[in-house]
Amino acid sequence: MASLQDIRRRIKSVKSIQQITKAMKMVAAARLRRAQMAAIANKPYANKMAEVVESVAANVGDFKHPLLESHPGGKELFLIVASDKGLAGAYASNVFKEAVSHIPDKSAADLITIGRKTEEHFRNRNYNIVKSYIGISERPTFDDAKAIAKDITERYESGEYSVVHIVYTRFVSAISSVPETFQLLPFEGLVGDNTKAEENSEEENFGEESLLDSKSDDDYMDDDKYIFEPNAEEVLGYLLPQYLVTMIYAAQLQAAASELSSRMTAMSNATDNAEELNKKLDLQYNKVRQANITREISEIVGGAEALK
Repeated sequence: MASLQDIRRRIKSVKSIQQITKAMKMVAAARLRRAQMAAIANKPYANKMAEVVESVAANVGDFKHPLLESHPGGKELFLIVASDKGLAGAYASNVFKEAVSHIPDKSAADLITIGRKTEEHFRNRNYNIVKSYIGISERPTFDDAKAIAKDITERYESGEYSVVHIVYTRFVSAISSVPETFQLLPFEGLVGDNTKAEENSEEENFGEESLLDSKSDDDYMDDDKYIFEPNAEEVLGYLLPQYLVTMIYAAQLQAAASELSSRMTAMSNATDNAEELNKKLDLQYNKVRQANITREISEIVGGAEALK
C-alpha cells in the first residue's frame, strides 16, 4: 500500500497537471473563436470566387490553361494539412489515416506537408516529402496560401504530377470535425466536356463542396449582365490561379478551427479526468490515514493492557 507521502506527492502532481490542462483549454477556446470567425468570414469570398470562375468559364470556348491540362503517367501529389503541436486528441491521426487511405503507393506519390506532426509522421514511415511548411497550422495567412499555391502550380506545370489532392479537416462544430480529401488539380468541369467530370465526381472530388456553401440556381451570376475585357479567356486565365489560392486558404482555415476545437475538447477531457483522479486519491489518502490512526490506537491500547 502506498504511503501517505507518496499519495500526497501524486495529488500535488495531478493538481499541477490539471492547472496546465485547464489553462490550455482556455487558450484553445479563445483562439477557436477567432479561427471560427475567420473560417466563416472567408466562406462568402470563396463562394463568390467559385461563382465568378464558373460564370466566366461558361463564356469561353476551347480554352487551354496549364492548370486544366492533364499529365498522364505522372505521380500523384498530396497536400496534407495537420498540426504543428500535439495534445489535440485524435485530430492529427485522423488526418493521417484519411491521407494513407487515398495514397495508392509510396513510390507513386509525393507529399507536401503542413505541420511539424505531419512531417514527422510521414518521414518516419519513409514517404517522399518534397516540401514541408512548419509553424503556420494554427494561424494560416493568405500569403502562406499564395506561397503554397505557387509551389504546387510550378510542380504541376512541370508535368511531373498527374493530379494534386489536398487532405484537410473540415470544421463542423466545436465538438465535431471531419477529415476530407478532394482534388485540387487539374480543375475539372469548368470548361469543355463535363461528362467525365460528372461520372468521376464522387470518386475524385471528395470534399470540395464542403468548403463552399451549396448554391441554388438563383445565386449564380447572370452572364448577360457582364462584358469581359479584354476577353473571357484572359479573365479566366487570371482567375484560375486565384481560385487555387482561395481553395487552399479555405482548407487551411477549416483545419485551423478543427485543430483548436480538438485541442479544447482534449484539454477539457483531461481536466475532468484530473478532477476525478484527485477525488479518488483524496479518498485513498483518507483511508490510509484512518488505517494508520486505527493501528496506532490499537498499539497504544495493546501496550496499556500489557502493563496491567
